[in-house]
Amino acid sequence: MELENRILFEDNHLIVINKRAGELVQGDKTGDQTLTDIIKNYIKEKYKKPNAVYLGLVHRLDRPTSGVIVFTKTSKALSRLNDQFKSRETKKVYWAIVNENFPHDHGSLKNWMTRNNKQNKSKAHRNEVPNSKIAHLSFKRIYELDHYCVLEIKLRTGRHHQIRAQLSEIGFPIQGDLKYGAKRSNKDGSISLHARKLTIIHPVTKEILCFTSDPIRVGIWKSVLFY
Repeated sequence: MELENRILFEDNHLIVINKRAGELVQGDKTGDQTLTDIIKNYIKEKYKKPNAVYLGLVHRLDRPTSGVIVFTKTSKALSRLNDQFKSRETKKVYWAIVNENFPHDHGSLKNWMTRNNKQNKSKAHRNEVPNSKIAHLSFKRIYELDHYCVLEIKLRTGRHHQIRAQLSEIGFPIQGDLKYGAKRSNKDGSISLHARKLTIIHPVTKEILCFTSDPIRVGIWKSVLFY
């Protein structure tokens, strides 16, 4: 799907994209093309920019994750949105696919998280441990599939790999997430985690903006009835 078809919002200050699973947001040791580069090229060509294009990265999504991601076109917008994310003025909603035996219709998870930078992995602990940070999310079961179910998850905190680690800790890793204990990979290398909705305050107009994205209909997402 071309980038133009995945733009959820664009003005002089922001551009919001429905990221595909497998897209790299910013450069790493693989040297693969990044979503940041793709957007810069799009802006440069569309608006015939003669000089380098500025693009600010406000937050990140893991490479195997899909969904709503926001970039800024000005440093002022970046600074203001960074403040919103730090003060938790933003609201994030995710969809995750887990095994059908997930035992709850709704509830919340609270853990203490530690991070291993060498392994690029986090661990959720049931009790506080040294150098840990509190992690909190709520969930509800919203859709049934053959052998799986879809959870809608609202993040109360924003820790590294938080949803992945917390669901793994209770024995229900996300479908395809081998790093956190899934039994099988997804054919395309993705994990079945999608950033469904993001609510922010526009950094200039102060308008409340809510962006919603559907998972691209591949793999197991083909069976989900979007609403």
